[in-house]
Amino acid sequence: MARCLQLAQNGLGTTYPNPLVGSVIVHNDQIIGEGWHYQAGSAHAEVNAINAVADQSVLSEATIYVSLEPCSHFGKTPPCADLIIARGIKHVVIGTTDPNPQVAGKGIQKLIAAGCDVRLGILEDACRELNKRFFTFQQKKRPYIFLKWAQTQNGFIAPAERDNTAPVWITSETTRQQVHKMRAEEQAILVGTHTVLADNPSLTTRDWAGNSPLRVVLDRTLKIPKDAHVYNKAAKTIIITERVKASERNIQFETIDFQKQVAAQIIALLYQQNIQSLIIEGGTTTLQTFIDANLWDEAFVYEGNTTFKDGIAAPTFQGMLTTTKKYKTDTLTTYKNTSL
Repeated sequence: MARCLQLAQNGLGTTYPNPLVGSVIVHNDQIIGEGWHYQAGSAHAEVNAINAVADQSVLSEATIYVSLEPCSHFGKTPPCADLIIARGIKHVVIGTTDPNPQVAGKGIQKLIAAGCDVRLGILEDACRELNKRFFTFQQKKRPYIFLKWAQTQNGFIAPAERDNTAPVWITSETTRQQVHKMRAEEQAILVGTHTVLADNPSLTTRDWAGNSPLRVVLDRTLKIPKDAHVYNKAAKTIIITERVKASERNIQFETIDFQKQVAAQIIALLYQQNIQSLIIEGGTTTLQTFIDANLWDEAFVYEGNTTFKDGIAAPTFQGMLTTTKKYKTDTLTTYKNTSL
């Protein structure tokens, strides 16, 4: 099962809206086939693992391991439970059940009804953690939310004043590359009006291979100029505003009531858009809005090797410290929200 988790991780950023799944087939204590789900619409992990077995005749004597319950319904691909049964695999080991109501135990029931010996709950916590985005989306009806910001050693995320709209870098190029890797792994990224006006960010994965996330921009009164990078064609953008405006090209306008629970409205809107994960990059006002609403799951706080004499203070929050990692001169500290 540990190998299933390793394989599944390869699909991070490319399988949305599907979950990450890895599968391994074992015969006589030897791995004879393995696979993972590459992207939505392509073969599932179990199919790739079965197809990787050179001698299909031994499948009836083999055990298939899969990190998530095999599907039992027809989607873009046929049910994996049916394939396992058709190939005569009698022993099935599953990491965790699938929270999707279309599956949710039905795959397991189908396997048992066909005479398969099914074992469930192997490395279950790790299997659920792997698919924390998918589980949150299915069970809490919202995206999994990452807070992310960079701050100086004395706790500022931006200087008090600046001479132009060029970004003021707090962290190194190495750290910025890691941030772009994170963007490639998540579905959407959100910033507020002030961040766009101050930094004119692209919010793309220029420094890492992979898809750029959906850009979500808060612009209550549509004051961001049309020549801002968030309006370019590099990625799809949703502008959240209080003014009704027709969508154009890759720009979609959505309205909310900025007088009421802004964070909750945004999350509900993104759930309707089938967004499973969201990075909130700031600035402080936007980040604090989600913190105060208790709508966040993890916080990624980068501290650079620099200080500002004065500036905009970083958000304040409470979370459980989970990891600390060095990137040359910078430090990344991650936290989990334990109050959910």
